[in-house]
Amino acid sequence: MPETLTADEQTTSWRMPMRTARIIGLGHKLPDRVVGNAEIAEGIGVDSDWIVRRTGISQRRYAAPDERTTDLALAAARRALSDADTRASEIDLVIVATMTPDELTPNTAPLLAHALGIGVGAYDVGAACTGWLSALSAGAAQVEAGRAERVLVVGAEILSRIVDPGDKRTAMLFGDGAAAVVLGPDGEGEIGPILLESDGAMSDTITASHDERLLHMDGHTTFNKAVKVLSDSTEAVAARAGLTLDEIDLFVYHQANGRILRSVGEKLELPTERVADYVGETGNTSAASIPLTLSLLREDGRLRPGQRVLLAAVGAGFTWGAGIIEWGVR
Repeated sequence: MPETLTADEQTTSWRMPMRTARIIGLGHKLPDRVVGNAEIAEGIGVDSDWIVRRTGISQRRYAAPDERTTDLALAAARRALSDADTRASEIDLVIVATMTPDELTPNTAPLLAHALGIGVGAYDVGAACTGWLSALSAGAAQVEAGRAERVLVVGAEILSRIVDPGDKRTAMLFGDGAAAVVLGPDGEGEIGPILLESDGAMSDTITASHDERLLHMDGHTTFNKAVKVLSDSTEAVAARAGLTLDEIDLFVYHQANGRILRSVGEKLELPTERVADYVGETGNTSAASIPLTLSLLREDGRLRPGQRVLLAAVGAGFTWGAGIIEWGVR
């Protein structure tokens, strides 16, 4: 009779220790074309000041006609790799969060991996504006479990191609861009708890069909839901991490529009200087929004090693979530 092994003995050969995942590199890419409000206002019968009052947005970036989502993702990825002092060949997994892939299939991630000259595992995450936070959770788990040493997590969007320029509810909101991080188990800082939720009963609040390929949104319902879930998830993830809101240095919310950012800040009584607000220059870049904001904060000297940063997003689906990281990239 063969000897019977205990469960611990059976798994010794493949069990991997749990580790802490960290962001070790960061980079972003914005298209060159700057689109001011005047260009959009005429098409929806308003003036530029009306757009600023309603959304807090003054300008956004649009991709060139020959520019692809993969192109933006590639530029952001290369900058993040350089920042992490990591070669593409050291990446074990590529995850791209996007709702505007270049094709229905293939996904953007394998195209990005190929452009980087690697053939590793690669897949897209589709959770709209919550996509990058969802991808960060998945990538961090791979590092924590020891299944990957280096993971590239990208948010990339060309939303200008699915916006109806005559829709007064959405035409002025969205912009294009990409941002990326490299995850690993070494370095400073760490990725803490990430909570994700959804409510499919509200799936018709923000939609875009295959046939029409245009975004439609119930703005009033979206605003109310966004403020509530961003506020609730902020408090929930802080409690999970054992922190008070006063102990968090920066709040990086999905840059949906300025009114949502202000309303969440007011509801939670957050000092305005601790709530990141870059939507005025970028517009709503969906899955690229949070990493893009992190990169802009660092450029401005506001994101520094050792800071506790709360991330939170809400998007179509309905999806939402929040996470806490300690920043460590110098």
